[in-house]
Amino acid sequence: MTKLALLRHGHTAWNRQGRIQGRTDIPLDTEAAETLAGLSLPPEWVSADLCSSPLTRASQTAELVAGRAPLSVPELTEMDWGEWEGKRGIELKADPKSGFRDLEHWGWDYRPPNGESPAEVRDRLEPLVKSLSRDTVAVCHIGIMRVLLAMAHDWNFRGTPPFRIKRNRLFIINLTDGKMTPAFEPQRLIARQCV
Repeated sequence: MTKLALLRHGHTAWNRQGRIQGRTDIPLDTEAAETLAGLSLPPEWVSADLCSSPLTRASQTAELVAGRAPLSVPELTEMDWGEWEGKRGIELKADPKSGFRDLEHWGWDYRPPNGESPAEVRDRLEPLVKSLSRDTVAVCHIGIMRVLLAMAHDWNFRGTPPFRIKRNRLFIINLTDGKMTPAFEPQRLIARQCV
């Protein structure tokens, strides 16, 4: 069995402002970088393969918690939010003409204007997942994690998600003979030991 551990990048200024980042390349903010510099991967993940989205916020997070540069993997780039990038979700939700929906009402084919659907994200991630032959830590984005965890939990973006994505935790998916199953308890990053 191969294991895939998913880690969401640290906070950015846009995260704190409630803005949709998508593919806009926003770096970690100072507070997030300082916090992540004090954390590391649990011991059983230290020697795993390490990859990340090419976006700065993900590659910075990977390097800070693993102490080494990740392999940049384009398939892990965040979902394309199209015309909604840079906008605040709360404002889109308040505008009935925007078409914005809560996560539990998406379905696989929900698409922001000129953006990407979860089904399209799934289609670009499936070959990557099938190619993994070693335990791997992938530092990425909430949209990527939602799709991969939906696949593992057999959730169709309808109703309450069977997972809640939090920062500084590894969400683990077991890969066995092409089947994805979730490990139900995420693993926290650990405090870095001072030398």
